[in-house]
Amino acid sequence: MSTASHPPLVGRLAPSPTGVLHLGNVRTFLLAWLSVRARGGTLLLRIEDIDGPRVRPGATEETIAILSWLGFDWDGEIAVQSARLERYEEAASRLLSLGRAYPCVCSRREVEEAASAPHEEGGEGPPYPGTCRGRFATIEEARARTGREPALRLHVDLAALPFDDLFRGAEEGRISGDFVIRKRDGGPAYQLAVVVDDALQGVTEVLRADDLLPSTPRQLLLYRDLGLAPPRFAHVPLVIGADGRRLAKRHGDTSVRRFRESGVPAERIIGRVAALSGLADPGAECRPRDLVAAFDLARVPRIPVRGEELDWTAGR
Repeated sequence: MSTASHPPLVGRLAPSPTGVLHLGNVRTFLLAWLSVRARGGTLLLRIEDIDGPRVRPGATEETIAILSWLGFDWDGEIAVQSARLERYEEAASRLLSLGRAYPCVCSRREVEEAASAPHEEGGEGPPYPGTCRGRFATIEEARARTGREPALRLHVDLAALPFDDLFRGAEEGRISGDFVIRKRDGGPAYQLAVVVDDALQGVTEVLRADDLLPSTPRQLLLYRDLGLAPPRFAHVPLVIGADGRRLAKRHGDTSVRRFRESGVPAERIIGRVAALSGLADPGAECRPRDLVAAFDLARVPRIPVRGEELDWTAGR
């Protein structure tokens, strides 16, 4: 008599080398790492470096070094997105041949001017009004008729794709309009690249900050259209500044590099971030492995947490 089995637990850390790691990144990575390690799963590291102009020289090496210094480890070789461009192109071409994607010559400015809805928080942009949907039969026709290099957009055929979030519970999963899967320069868009990568690597759990919540139904739609099995998603609240916005440069230097160079030990950084997350007492100093045995995602606060006013002095 056979019994159904669940696929092995595989999670990932996926930093982007477009800047320096800050406390908000560390907090999300800690939760993602603990969620997998506490259940004996496989934890992968992937460098998401396809946002060419924004990739900072030396950032990949610095990111890997800092993650190791903080006490994070991972299984297998480090994956690098820029080494997988052919895979993304294959997926985009498949969606085009299936009639699920189409060429679009609209500029960002034209989309913003044509869209009636305001720009959404989180970098998703305004809903696409469908200007190029059904306009061109092929990429070559779009190029010949307009003199522009077209992007590819996914044809969104539903208003929402509900899903069960491992942290937040039932989510409506609203999708606002067709979205880009291949950029006008031929490079893959974030949404397509992460779907291809997670499927290729057998990722079964994605834990990330909730500013990426709007991306999830889009990615689930891509999984559906490509015939791939999606992972489970968990979206945790952000670390914020005093103004209530996501921790960023505007809040001062909260980079791990700055703390490290000023002599703050890695154990103090992890301890303070763990305390913010309800996983350690205030003033604790520890390594990620020290938190594995007692880890419970349910202990994490369900609201954004303040990261600006942490006390970094020893023994407090």
